[in-house]
Amino acid sequence: MNKKAIVLLSGGLDSILAAKLMLEQGVDVEAVHYYIGFASCGGDDGPGGAEQAASALGIKFTKVDITEEYLEVFKNPAHGYGANVNPCIDCKIFMLRKAKKYMESIGASFLVTGEVLGERPMSQRRDALNIIEKAAGVRGILLRPLTAKHLEPTIPEKEGVVDREKLGDIIGRSRKPQIAMAEKFGIIKFPNPAGGCLLTDPGFARRVKDLIEHNEVNVENLNLLKIGRHFRISDKAKLALGRNEKENDLLVRRMKDGYISLEPKDVPGPFAVLVGTMSENDIDTAARVTAYHTKQRGEKSLNIEICKGGPSACRTVSVAPAALEEVEKIRL
Repeated sequence: MNKKAIVLLSGGLDSILAAKLMLEQGVDVEAVHYYIGFASCGGDDGPGGAEQAASALGIKFTKVDITEEYLEVFKNPAHGYGANVNPCIDCKIFMLRKAKKYMESIGASFLVTGEVLGERPMSQRRDALNIIEKAAGVRGILLRPLTAKHLEPTIPEKEGVVDREKLGDIIGRSRKPQIAMAEKFGIIKFPNPAGGCLLTDPGFARRVKDLIEHNEVNVENLNLLKIGRHFRISDKAKLALGRNEKENDLLVRRMKDGYISLEPKDVPGPFAVLVGTMSENDIDTAARVTAYHTKQRGEKSLNIEICKGGPSACRTVSVAPAALEEVEKIRL
């Protein structure tokens, strides 16, 4: 076994520290980030924090977008979902299988993650860690440096590639040991420990469940869920509505053929996108919901510009803003 390892780098503090512990022992570390579109600490368009962390650590970084493949795992997780729609065990198995193939392709000998025994209720219980190792085919070559002293020694430990005595004994949900370790290593820039997978967020999970119920799970729809307020207009149509200028701009960039945009004509207000198969009644409802989200919602009518396929396919309609009760009934 050689002294080269692949670390699964999320950009969070745990994975940063796991990589650092390996570097401190002279291990040749390379980082891989498997992007699935739901990592909140990385921003909307990529890993962000992971790439920056790899740069700060001085290690090679590879990002692999596996969102399309991952959706098949997400739709039918063998080990089920967590408290929301987070298939954490199946997700980890999927990524480790990918990482093992990559490890073998570049001649590395073992894998490293930032997992901590007992830190996460679904995927980091002792039994879950064992299930993940076995199903991913990485037993013995998966080292979890932060919590290693609470687990069975791995092959790199047994063969002296790494010194077990210099590995961590962190256990449980408190992040104080990690923060203390970060201070020791002079690591001062890292994401808020509360960050992580959006699928564990109750609000986002509620929107995802709606997609599942309406058989609308795809990459485009999931990406749209991350922007603004969302409303179920009908069984086949949804409305996304920006909450601020930044979200309005993001929605403008998400526009594509088949989408309909709605925007107040004469007063400041949100940019909205209607997606799916929509009737004229659905478009009218979306226009009234858009009108409600202006400061002039008390007016008898407001002008809403409705566009499909570009400025040349726009029309303006006058609608009465929706009532609060109607808006709340369809809000996701």
